[in-house]
Amino acid sequence: MSQDQHEVQYVTIHGHRRAYVKAGSGPVLLLLHGLACDHTTWQPVIESLARRYTVIAPDMLGHGLSDKPRADYSVGGYANGMRDLLTVLGIDKVTVIGHSFGGGVAMQFAYQFPERTERMMLVSSGGLGPEVTPAIRAITTPGFHQAMGLLTLPGVRHAGVVGLKTLSMTGLKATRDLGEVADIYESFKDPQTRAATRHVVRAVVDWKGQIVTMADRAYLTDAMPMAVVWGRHDMVIPVRHASNAAALAPKARVEVIPDAGHFPHKDHPERFVKIVEDWVRSTKPATYSRAKWRALLKGGRVGPIGPMGVVPRAENATTA
Repeated sequence: MSQDQHEVQYVTIHGHRRAYVKAGSGPVLLLLHGLACDHTTWQPVIESLARRYTVIAPDMLGHGLSDKPRADYSVGGYANGMRDLLTVLGIDKVTVIGHSFGGGVAMQFAYQFPERTERMMLVSSGGLGPEVTPAIRAITTPGFHQAMGLLTLPGVRHAGVVGLKTLSMTGLKATRDLGEVADIYESFKDPQTRAATRHVVRAVVDWKGQIVTMADRAYLTDAMPMAVVWGRHDMVIPVRHASNAAALAPKARVEVIPDAGHFPHKDHPERFVKIVEDWVRSTKPATYSRAKWRALLKGGRVGPIGPMGVVPRAENATTA
């Protein structure tokens, strides 16, 4: 089956239809997409991963083919939604892999449901420092919904999408991710999508940058294998946040992929799949222990924080 032929399935939970793709067999990988994206962001890697694993790639509520109700779009709400989806599908435990905003959801899922999390991988993830591209901060500003309504009128939208896709093909590092930006721009023609995206961003970002952080709970990753993957030329969330992860979770495997942007799994899918397979093969799935979790919480330690976020310590970061 080619990467664009995976059947989208649907399940209704709490009255809202949720879309997902399921492929392969074996240990389960839960792939969580980023802001204003959907399961198709993982298409370049689903088929290869499905040779060894059961891959579950949902469209999170408010995204893609899933419903876009007025709902709880916090990272905690999304983590609950992923638990409920897995429960309905009869899946007990997963290795969770989250990209960008999905990385924040992955962190929250692992924190809320450690008994169901075997490993956690963060890909160009939110939650590791305050900095984020101004384009995302702009979504929180008054008038975004109305302005984007004008910018997504048919003629304007078509010109904008063509322009962004053309720029993405120039080969310049600064324009590498604009093809994905064009797809997001196209999706904003739907008022429900714009409204849902605005609710999501307001839950995690303000005018200063990212609000949600794993800094105060990173010590809990001592209880499970963690990996971080970043593109060297990420223009959305700075690659130095990978060093933040290394400081917060010294046991984590950190891989920085050269010649990649905010979507390293799309820029270099074969390399990304190899990283995932090597990491899963070389680590033992976490086994939840209430006593160990209690001990970690009682002896909790907070990662080092500086004026711009986490004090970098990158000695365990590698280049894939």
